[in-house]
Amino acid sequence: MSGITDFDALRRALAENSEEPEGPARNARAEQLLAEAEKLNVPLAVIEALGHQLKVYNYSSEKDKMFVPFARLLRLWDERPEDFDEHEAHSLHWVFKWMSAGMLDQPHIPLASIEKWLGEMEHRYRLAGYSERAVRSAEFSVAAHIGDLPRAERAYAAWLAADRDAMADCHACELHGQGSWQVRCGRDAEALELWRPVLEGEFACAHEPHTVLASSLAPLLRLGRTEEARAHHLRGFRLVRPMESMRGAYADHVEFCALTGNEARGLELLAERPAYFTDTGHPRSRLDFMAVVTLLMDRLTELGLGGQRVPGPAGRTWTARELAAHARVEATDLAERFDRRNGTPAVGDRIRARMSQRPLAERLPLGVRTVRPAPAPVVAPPAPDLPGEPDAAALLAEARRLSDTLQPHALEAWAAVARAAPDGTGLEPRARAEIADHEAMARGPEGLPLFERAAQLYAEAGDPGEALAARARAAYVRALAGEVDAALATVTGLYDEVLALYADEGTGVRQTASVVMSRARILMRRVHEAAARGAGPEAGQAVGDAEAAVREVLALVEGCGGDDVRPAARAAEARAMLAELAGLTGDAERAAELFRRAADGYVTAGLPWFAVEYEVQVAALAHQAGDLAGAERALRAALEHGGPYVEPVGRAQLHLQLAEVLGVRDAPAEAAEHALEAAHWADEAGESGTLGAWARQQLGGFLLRRGRYAEAAEVLESALADLSAETHGDGLVVQARWWLGDCLGELGEHRAAAEQRLKAADLARHWPEQQDHATLAHLAAESLGNAGLASEAEQAYARAGDLWRALGNVPFLVRSLRARAWLALGGEQGAGHARALMAEAVRECEAALAADGADREELAVELGTTHRQFAELLTRSALEEAESAEKAEEPEKAEGAEEAAGIAGVEKAAEVEKAEGIAGVEDPAIRAAFEAALEQTTLAVAVFAGLGAAGLHSRTGAELAAGRLEADLGRPARASARARAVLAVYEGADDADETVRARREEAARMLQATREVSAAEATEQG
Repeated sequence: MSGITDFDALRRALAENSEEPEGPARNARAEQLLAEAEKLNVPLAVIEALGHQLKVYNYSSEKDKMFVPFARLLRLWDERPEDFDEHEAHSLHWVFKWMSAGMLDQPHIPLASIEKWLGEMEHRYRLAGYSERAVRSAEFSVAAHIGDLPRAERAYAAWLAADRDAMADCHACELHGQGSWQVRCGRDAEALELWRPVLEGEFACAHEPHTVLASSLAPLLRLGRTEEARAHHLRGFRLVRPMESMRGAYADHVEFCALTGNEARGLELLAERPAYFTDTGHPRSRLDFMAVVTLLMDRLTELGLGGQRVPGPAGRTWTARELAAHARVEATDLAERFDRRNGTPAVGDRIRARMSQRPLAERLPLGVRTVRPAPAPVVAPPAPDLPGEPDAAALLAEARRLSDTLQPHALEAWAAVARAAPDGTGLEPRARAEIADHEAMARGPEGLPLFERAAQLYAEAGDPGEALAARARAAYVRALAGEVDAALATVTGLYDEVLALYADEGTGVRQTASVVMSRARILMRRVHEAAARGAGPEAGQAVGDAEAAVREVLALVEGCGGDDVRPAARAAEARAMLAELAGLTGDAERAAELFRRAADGYVTAGLPWFAVEYEVQVAALAHQAGDLAGAERALRAALEHGGPYVEPVGRAQLHLQLAEVLGVRDAPAEAAEHALEAAHWADEAGESGTLGAWARQQLGGFLLRRGRYAEAAEVLESALADLSAETHGDGLVVQARWWLGDCLGELGEHRAAAEQRLKAADLARHWPEQQDHATLAHLAAESLGNAGLASEAEQAYARAGDLWRALGNVPFLVRSLRARAWLALGGEQGAGHARALMAEAVRECEAALAADGADREELAVELGTTHRQFAELLTRSALEEAESAEKAEEPEKAEGAEEAAGIAGVEKAAEVEKAEGIAGVEDPAIRAAFEAALEQTTLAVAVFAGLGAAGLHSRTGAELAAGRLEADLGRPARASARARAVLAVYEGADDADETVRARREEAARMLQATREVSAAEATEQG
């Protein structure tokens, strides 16, 4: 059934199963393979199958199953140690450590049995000649777990003092354990310093840096290092997500979400792993998981979301409140089982502390999409500093203060007055007029009748100027609703009335300016309507009328005001109108200057929040003019001046614009910070799928530029869940997939990288310009090749080559042909087809060089490179064919032949030659191939020589390759001449140049080798 008929087939099956994802399916296959091994009647086969079964159990949620195969292995060792080879004997002793940890993690195993096992482990390690380092590490784990701190300290010191040997855990795992102890002792900074080599990639293993990244999250948050914590979460979760055995590390990431205001992401993590609620094979990690589930659910309940439906154990639906109670019971019961076994309260104390943690950040933006489970807090107006419960009179005074000084939230303050005095009860006409006026402003077109009511009340209160101003405001609202002509007719009459009233000193500047400004605003609406219909006399007339009206505002208010900020605000708005008019007439420079003056006017008046709109305009004009520094200054000012008063969607837009400018200015680190803020505020505004996706796409690109590939991949995958060609444009989607492919390639996930690049190429194939399509097809081919999918890679390179040919891009066409040649050599098409493709690449280069207008230097580089690679291909193919023949005739010699002519081809052969001396090639087929390779290499030398200084290093590299071939062909004098030629061209060159130094050293070695061969030949002849 399985096809396993011999030991070799079993070993292949065991290796294949080792590459499968962790989990029950892999475990079940290991059980089948053990049954197959038992049929072979080979003791070592059973031993290896048991070792494999033990390993897959250990790296799964079924850790409790590993004790049985280990007991059997130990019995086999005690009965017949000679059946174990060196590797299996080492593995048996290695997994003693797994047994120690495994027993500790199972609360039903008595502590006495664990202590007895420690003694057994120490005894067997001593007999085998191993250091006590691993034993003391295991003892430390037991002492720390049960809370015996003095013993833990002693064991910790003994662990570090003992010699590292073959039984010591890898450096990464040891550092993780040591750092975790520092955290336990309250030394977060020391822990992070211990973990630094793992976090920086100096040490790694199958489960590191996965667990170190997870363990570092809470310490980083406690130390206020939130940027690192965010990065570790994104990078680390990507590593643990596919690994079923890492429930404890997974729990750390859920905990991080609960502590940073990312409750919604925490729920997403729970939904991804429903089995973690119920898998019982590893009680200790289940305890950690249920503790952080409790923490997260308590947090949701505290936010008023106890009734929200959440992911939980299968078989029923759960609310946050219900799951909190369930998880707390489960965690508490498990902790009590451990404490009963241990005879101490240590586990329960730690779990209770973990469940009762308070958030360490109100909201830490992560960059990935998440929907806030609770509404974002609304910025409320500052409460008036009034004793007791404010009455209507106090509220009225506060509302007047806010509106007179043009403060944010003035409308809300007037609404509070209206609620305190329904229908204006007890208020004089002036106050009732102001209430109606401000309610009308808040309601827009629906408030038009209220403006008229306000006007009547202002008149009744003896303020005819403000009555005219209220009606002028109503006219402007009608213009905003599209009734520009009617509004203009109304405001013109009001304008005449107020000027007459002002001339008779019947009203003041403030009321008059309000009417004059309303007229200017309506005339500006007419300008925009005329501009939308197209240029012409009507548009010109509209601009002239508006400009005159605006200048009239300036003439009226400039120099007025004193303590009143409104005249200054009118002047600033008027300058902004003039800026708009300048922009509409094509004077961008003057428009920018006027917008700057308008913004400065608001800031000087103490009204910076009004400046934001115009600073954004300055930024846009600066960007348009190529003044990126000016755009950056304006956007920074807008963010500073907007403060908390800009709505979330506006803040998202400002941060995103600044991120894009900083990105172009080659400041990706700060650009990433602003893109992250943009994504956060877009989520707050409910724009996750639109503006948020765009921000995430940009953030992913900036992280990629910074070399933070895992974080970038997480963010880009999150963005792509929302990006669509219909909403965002296919260009944005293509770029996101392109970047994601780059990230995945850097992470070694080549198949996934190919998928993203192929999807991007498919979108780009419809574009009129096909450069991106061709590039993506070529990159996809590279990824497919790196993933070991040679046939698919060949097809993708062929597709890319056709596109490059259509575009007239010969260099990349040639590269695709060379890549196909190497694929053919290693595939079914074989050496003949590979040589034909390489020859075609040479012809394409030569034909392009013969054509007029070609970039001769670039083409010459490609031609020289092609000749060089052609030579390597010829050499490698000959050696591999000879190796295959030798293997067929003398299998026992295969290992040596592979060492001499393996994957490194001619370069490996060159190393062998340098190490063993130079001898001529005698096999006729190989000799013919080497002669052909020498011809190609000589051509490469000539091509690179023609490039002068630009081709110097390439020329000398080819010259030395030719020298090696000459030597292989038994012509040491010619090899010597090649070496001397290299030394001659580098005479006087700077030896600090690494390439110069390497070339000189290789040439010297070649000369020495040829001298030795010549001397040997002379001795033989003598």
